[in-house]
Amino acid sequence: MVKDFMLVRLVSVLLMLFAGSASAKAQQTASLKEAFKNDFLIGTALNMWQVRHGSEQTKELIRSQFSTVVAENCMKSEVLQPVENVFNFKDADEFISLAENNGQVVTGHCLVWHSQAPAWFFHNDKGVLVDRQTMIERMRKHIYTVMGHFKGRVKGWDVVNEAIEFDGSLRKSNFYNIIGEDYIRLAFQFAHEADPDAELYYNDYSMDNPNKREAVVKLIRDLKAHGLRIDAVGMQSHLSTTSNLKEYEESMEAFIKEGVKVMATELDVSVLPFPNHQMTAEISTNFEYQEALNPYKKGITEEKQAEQNDFMVKLFKIYKKHAKDITRITFWGVTDGDSWKNDFPVPGRTDYPLPFGRDLKPKPWVYLIIK
Repeated sequence: MVKDFMLVRLVSVLLMLFAGSASAKAQQTASLKEAFKNDFLIGTALNMWQVRHGSEQTKELIRSQFSTVVAENCMKSEVLQPVENVFNFKDADEFISLAENNGQVVTGHCLVWHSQAPAWFFHNDKGVLVDRQTMIERMRKHIYTVMGHFKGRVKGWDVVNEAIEFDGSLRKSNFYNIIGEDYIRLAFQFAHEADPDAELYYNDYSMDNPNKREAVVKLIRDLKAHGLRIDAVGMQSHLSTTSNLKEYEESMEAFIKEGVKVMATELDVSVLPFPNHQMTAEISTNFEYQEALNPYKKGITEEKQAEQNDFMVKLFKIYKKHAKDITRITFWGVTDGDSWKNDFPVPGRTDYPLPFGRDLKPKPWVYLIIK
């Protein structure tokens, strides 16, 4: 084990030296999507700036490196239906057209989520929470309209996003408070009715948490017991170099055992300290900036880069081990400069969580996992 570790470190250092001297064109000849084409799809999340204004080099990275894409924001309910019964598909149509021109598979993200929902969604014209039946009808109409619009162009949908808390309980969101815990069953029912050919997913963060693992297993069983379709679990995989890969793999294996596929849906691997040591992707989380929490603002050190390289090799060995039950690995962004982790959960930091650096060059670990 020590010998293997030292070999990876040595290769990491050599590759960093190579990356610094080789041309960008030469570095980009290695393709993630080609390397894993017999295992699973390799994807990225795109924002509308990238879709409309990205440089040719960025667009070429998107074309050459990724076989599947997901929209970062333009397919969420606050964008698609900002006003009741007024749907705006302009951005999402443009995003999907780009994917189709690139020959990429599209995943829909997301139909039912307590966050980034339009303000009107849960209230009547007096600002009071609507009743159960009104909420069910609003949810049904949104799902039917959105899935109907994209029918045949989207392989599968994150039907419900982030419905479970750290302790394994259901999040007391407005969906839960108004409809009850059966809102998840109803969402999956409506989604299957709207497009019987689309795959249906449950998506959540911190899936290496044993409490969440048990809750998601219970959710899968509940949906199946009610005769509902669920094809895969999306493990968001907002990880750090200190994440517990043993627990992460145990969650993968637990979901696979329940007869569903697994996807790493929002993969990024932070090299920065998390203030309270409890990794989360709850977007309301916020901490005050401190210099100690931003140690690499002038550039990542060789030691820290080597640590990330080691972690990514171990992570992708797990993915390869379970390849027959994994359908896609999707990074949450293309380059470090695009990543939301620069501002979450501490605004103004400099992070390095994605396959390509701010110079658009591949990280050393990209070569390692391809090899």
